[in-house]
Amino acid sequence: MASPSPEHGLVYALVGNPNCGKTTLFNALTGMKQKVGNYPGVTVERKEGDCYSQHGERMRILDLPGSYSLNARSPDEAVLRDVLLGRRADTPRPDRIVCVLDATNLERNLYLVTQILELGIPMILALNMVDAAEAKGVRIDLQRLTQKFGCPVVPTVANTKKGLIELKVAMSRPDPPVPKPLLDAIPVSIRGALLRCRESLSAAGVVASTTSLLEPLYLLSDHDDTHYGLPQPHLEKLQQAREQLSREIPNWEDTLVAARYDVIHSVCREALHRPDIEKRTLTDRFDAILLHRVWGWVSLIAAMGAMFWLIFSVAETPMHWIEQAFAAVGDKITQWMPDGDLRSLIVDGALAGVQGIIIFLPQILILFFFIGLMEDTGYMARIAFIMDRLMGRVGLNGKSFLPILSSYACAVPGVMAARTIDNPKDRLITILVAPLASCSARLPVYLLLIAVLLPSEQVSWTVKALLMVGLYSLGTIGAFFFAWLFKSKLLPGKPQPLILELPGYKRPSLRNIFQQMYSRAWMFVRRAGTVILGLSILLWAASTYPKTEGTKSEQLAHSVAGKIGHAVEPIIKPLGYDWKVGIGLIASFAAREVFVTTMSTVYSIEEEDDSDHEKLRDQLKDAHWPDGRPVYTPSVCLGLMVFYVFAMQCLSTVAVVRRETGGWKWPLFQIAYMTGTAYIGALVVYQIGHALGY
Repeated sequence: MASPSPEHGLVYALVGNPNCGKTTLFNALTGMKQKVGNYPGVTVERKEGDCYSQHGERMRILDLPGSYSLNARSPDEAVLRDVLLGRRADTPRPDRIVCVLDATNLERNLYLVTQILELGIPMILALNMVDAAEAKGVRIDLQRLTQKFGCPVVPTVANTKKGLIELKVAMSRPDPPVPKPLLDAIPVSIRGALLRCRESLSAAGVVASTTSLLEPLYLLSDHDDTHYGLPQPHLEKLQQAREQLSREIPNWEDTLVAARYDVIHSVCREALHRPDIEKRTLTDRFDAILLHRVWGWVSLIAAMGAMFWLIFSVAETPMHWIEQAFAAVGDKITQWMPDGDLRSLIVDGALAGVQGIIIFLPQILILFFFIGLMEDTGYMARIAFIMDRLMGRVGLNGKSFLPILSSYACAVPGVMAARTIDNPKDRLITILVAPLASCSARLPVYLLLIAVLLPSEQVSWTVKALLMVGLYSLGTIGAFFFAWLFKSKLLPGKPQPLILELPGYKRPSLRNIFQQMYSRAWMFVRRAGTVILGLSILLWAASTYPKTEGTKSEQLAHSVAGKIGHAVEPIIKPLGYDWKVGIGLIASFAAREVFVTTMSTVYSIEEEDDSDHEKLRDQLKDAHWPDGRPVYTPSVCLGLMVFYVFAMQCLSTVAVVRRETGGWKWPLFQIAYMTGTAYIGALVVYQIGHALGY
């Protein structure tokens, strides 16, 4: 094996099944010394970080996607396989491996171990969640596992950092033992057939003549050739080899899986000791309620209601602090600088625009906290289980709901999360409907319009929370409807059954949750500091020039932004919107939250007194048509909220969908159907409300 470079030191790959605590262990090892991005060519998240050995030497840690097997059935599993086999030019083949195992479900986790042992790479087994296993009365003979696999076994509890020092000591060894592959894991007959397939694939140039037996094995096991960058002639040779292998040994894959599990059961009989009578665990007691046919739904609705109630009540105080801080900065700038375009640019353009987004950061942090809490405790998988029956009615399964649920934070990772869905048609349908979940970017728009529709002094927070739940529910219902429509008409196919692991409940790691909150919040603030700040300045310039004599209202109407707004007003007037709302709609096609920034910029220019910083919601409530009618009537506010529930206004999501689907066909279709639905929905709401006098 090649020696590590002095610059990066040893390269460790962190691997394991989903929900085994791998990411928590990665965070514990690397702290804040992490880089997050995507692997080139695929929308699979790439995490790497640094930690230091007991001797002070740098070690590079690659957090590879979670997988149950090296037989790739999705792009993220393909990345794991290719990195471990050294088939990715952008990622070094790891010098060593840390395989994280869930001690409460050892048999299932050992399947991946039997495959990795055959790679010949030095490996450490991190036996995680041993506290949960002990609570069930399970005892694991660590010495027996070490002897059987020929590699160190370190017990850990990642969320409390128990065993972290011992793991670092094992990782720091200069001469790690070579692991022992389990010879019985590949039957002799299959091994011989694979050798013959390797020879034919080598002669055709599909694999190198020196390649190990494993690369042909995983090439032949993966029937989704989109996971490879092989030319068409090589794919044809690969298919011929598959057919040859199937003729020689029918059902060879099932035979191989059975052989592996026979070996695993033999190991577990020797090293795993369970109590004669299984104790009813805390997970069992919780699941009796949270997975109940009735109480499960009640618990889910109660959890969502509590989240929205906190978004309105707890976040009010820090929002007030942010508002005061921006007002103080604006007052200081006004005092220091003479009146003119530069001061207006800073105060009315940049400062007002960024304030319109940052002020909603407390609510967004609460949303991120709840999502992180559900993921870390294991409740997120229960939500998928609860939703499976409902998703089955639209032709999908509960696994498709997880990307939709992730999209409530941001549609970008939600769309990327769809890569874990095995069926290509189901994956595409999930990508098409995931942005209908109300992401955090919609939250500032909802909060602003709810404040205009339901003033705080007249309506309780409970009513506002119920309205917010209604908006989120509308997006979810829309996602279900279009999933059913696409599954039955556009991409028909048989429903796939849900195969989902329900991990045991565990105490959440607040450090891990807060670290996720920090990274997501920083991403949100960074957007405000780049895209939104730039758009705010452009909007200020478009609203200020060309200049004309008269009131600020006349100046705005004469400006570039005003002319654009007037140009689209005939299209949006049936929705009850004036030309100023048109400016906001056009600007927010870049990102939904830009609507708030835009309206802040537009209405700050219209103020009669620059020193009097009226709140944006008050300015919207006071907005009128030329004939004196109010613009933001209840039907307009509700229609505008419905528009933002359905509209596809996020360039980042469009870019990710294009990368995920491999072209512009589906992103353009997505923009068309979502924007069309938004327009029709807003039109119906406004026209009915207007006819009823609202």
